[in-house]
Amino acid sequence: MRMVFLAMVTLMGTSVHADEPRPPAAKAIPGREELEKQFADRMTGATFVGHYTLGEIKPDTRLPEERYSITKVNKLNDDYWLFQTRIQYGDHDLTLPLPLRVIWSGDTPVITLDDVPVPGLGTFTARVLVHKHQYAGTWSGKDHGGHLFGRIEQAER
Repeated sequence: MRMVFLAMVTLMGTSVHADEPRPPAAKAIPGREELEKQFADRMTGATFVGHYTLGEIKPDTRLPEERYSITKVNKLNDDYWLFQTRIQYGDHDLTLPLPLRVIWSGDTPVITLDDVPVPGLGTFTARVLVHKHQYAGTWSGKDHGGHLFGRIEQAER
């Protein structure tokens, strides 16, 4: 009888634990070398197409469009990458190489600028998170700033 009771208690304890919600299994994050290879492949031939804000957003405001076409991305050293870019927004349209820092939050790259001079445009600070086919972030210039966000389009290869 005692064995039956112990078996029942054990089974009851197991069924109670089986009904409890379990956290999802942690997704394995590839190593830095693999992440950087994926990043370079994804950014080469990509165009960031979206919008930016300038200061406070008022209701019914139409946000201006921006386009950052990236011909090629190469790792320079440490966290620095060379972006071959074409920047288009407002009446600006220029092509230039930009050495930018990319830091990682787990498997997510964040393009960072800290008072980086961009010839013909000014000096900027920004954080732009890249996730799958989207980007979002904050930016600031000398006396202005805002948000930026949009989709990442991939050129045919």
